[in-house]
Amino acid sequence: MTAPDAPRWLTAWEFAHRGLHGAGVPENSLAAAEGAIARGLGIECDIQRSRDDHPIVFHDWDLARLTGENGVAQELTAAAFEALSLLGTDQHPVRLATFLEVVAGRVPLLIEIKSLPGYDVEWTCASVGWLLDTYKGDVAVMSFDPRVPEWFASNAPATIRGLVGTDSFENGFEGVWRSPEAIAAAQPDFLAIDVRDLTRPEAAAWRESGHPLLTWTVRSPETRATGLALADALIAEGDGLA
Repeated sequence: MTAPDAPRWLTAWEFAHRGLHGAGVPENSLAAAEGAIARGLGIECDIQRSRDDHPIVFHDWDLARLTGENGVAQELTAAAFEALSLLGTDQHPVRLATFLEVVAGRVPLLIEIKSLPGYDVEWTCASVGWLLDTYKGDVAVMSFDPRVPEWFASNAPATIRGLVGTDSFENGFEGVWRSPEAIAAAQPDFLAIDVRDLTRPEAAAWRESGHPLLTWTVRSPETRATGLALADALIAEGDGLA
């Protein structure tokens, strides 16, 4: 494990979940990023991969919720992604390359790489890793899929990497974070655990051994209190923010 050497910024910041979004400011948009920066928050963002292998800052596998359009995210080219409007605003999805240029190291970034069981996530890891190779700011990658931190451990070991975990949200990776075999393969520098699952003994054991424990998604004063008591850093939005 390399987690005890994880950088101090990882637990010194609070992170805005998908940026500081709200009415008129869509999640994972450049406006949400600027809002987080203005408020002194780190940024958590999500990555899908376009059909032409560009990492795009976008959460969902389909387009409807965030754009009102029909279709599947991974079937679009990067240019087609960038032509979409987010939630009827003047904001649009952007390539990770653009997002990194705008943030420019002003606050730390947590980049969650989206995956599904059986998805060829290694291509996304490679495309993200290539961009981060020259990025000068504080940044970490993470995923529910243990193949993501495993890829970075093998191919870009200097990149801080995390395993995201849940037992309460159905996404194909429930409970994986509690598997010793998955932890051994992924070699994560940190865990980011569903706030609803922070009371599990595996979370406490991880933290007690000196490894950073982050938690998501903190959306209320109650979950904020839980996160502050049981984790080292919060990924929060709405009423869960300080």
